[in-house]
Amino acid sequence: MLKDPILKSKWYHRAWVASGCTTVLVSLAKSVTVAADSGIWLQPILAGLVGYMLADLGSGIYHWGIDNYGDENTPVFGSQIEAFQGHHKWPWIITRRQFANNLHTLARAVSFTVLPIDLIFNDPVLHGFVGVCLGCIMFSQQFHAWAHSTKSKLHPLVVALQDAGVLVSRSIHGAHNRPLYDSNYCIVSGVWNELLDTYKVFEALEMILFYKLGVRPRSWSEPSPSWTEETDTSSLIAES
Repeated sequence: MLKDPILKSKWYHRAWVASGCTTVLVSLAKSVTVAADSGIWLQPILAGLVGYMLADLGSGIYHWGIDNYGDENTPVFGSQIEAFQGHHKWPWIITRRQFANNLHTLARAVSFTVLPIDLIFNDPVLHGFVGVCLGCIMFSQQFHAWAHSTKSKLHPLVVALQDAGVLVSRSIHGAHNRPLYDSNYCIVSGVWNELLDTYKVFEALEMILFYKLGVRPRSWSEPSPSWTEETDTSSLIAES
């Protein structure tokens, strides 16, 4: 598993991540330069903060939907649904994926979303929001991977950001990776998790979808043996 080629980054993975990073950096640069020329700083900064908060909320809503509805045959999202169920079975694999391998799918979506905005608009507020929000969404899978790593294996800066609540931490995200996988869905900072879980927001949405469409979420059933967690024995094998 440690040397599995499926976990390695390929050239096109790196190309998409480079593309996504470029579009996000251009957006942030336009926000800063236009703000500097106009002397307007407060609004772009506030827009960036809103983007950061909404990225976390968006990651939770998307994570909830992928975890609970559809299967590998679902159009567009099927491969992601299958991957997330595989993640529940082998949550430690995300820590073994190389950087671009882990981010390229989101980076591709971010590239196609942000590029037209970069080309058409010069509003520093818009770019402050887009650059931070889409940047956080693109890197959310890396934040997710760090939340599955022990502090001893992380850079001190990452640990400091997790401890400060800027990035989702292992302690916050750990509650999600226990059956029925029905809480703590947000994976940017995790700041929305307590509110969403306390007020049972996703449970309410599940009830609405069930009564309107007759669709049951996976979290209402006992987890299938095909996607309940297996123990990571690779490190034990490597040490033996």
